Amino acid sequence: MAQHETGTTSNLRASAVPKQDVNKQSEAARGLAVIRITIGAMFVWVFFENLGKGAYSPSGYAGVINYYIKNGHSPAAWKWVMGLAAQSAAIAGPIQALTEFSLGILLLIGLLTRPVAFIGFLFLGSLWLSEFGASWIWELLVPVLALVGVSMGRAGRVWGVDARLAERNPQSPWW
Repeated sequence: MAQHETGTTSNLRASAVPKQDVNKQSEAARGLAVIRITIGAMFVWVFFENLGKGAYSPSGYAGVINYYIKNGHSPAAWKWVMGLAAQSAAIAGPIQALTEFSLGILLLIGLLTRPVAFIGFLFLGSLWLSEFGASWIWELLVPVLALVGVSMGRAGRVWGVDARLAERNPQSPWW
């Protein structure tokens, strides 16, 4: 009788502990993939929007940066860094264009998603700091933090090239 009670108690404990549901995990992975694709599309959209506005030209880029230096509330050290970017607008503007476009495409196709999302986190974080006080605080903060989740969650393994790469090397930290 004692063995039967132990078995029953053991069964009750086992049923009280939730089991990991493979379907729930794949739902979460699909959710992160949607976020990855959305932020990738945002990067590509912003690239074309800025390209159309001339924001990557030396005068356009310097104008945007100088606006944030004048109207933002970034720390003085960061404003100094932005001043260097404005002075080097002929180089910095095209680099930003390349960064936005390549991050967008890589996120859309799900290639090297973990490092790309982390680079996107750093990039958007720097833009958020640059715009601090000159635009709505949540405008960039939400995608900045979402990119942390995309990076941590290996979001390229669903609907992305990383899924193929993971078949060959599932332990790689790159996807």
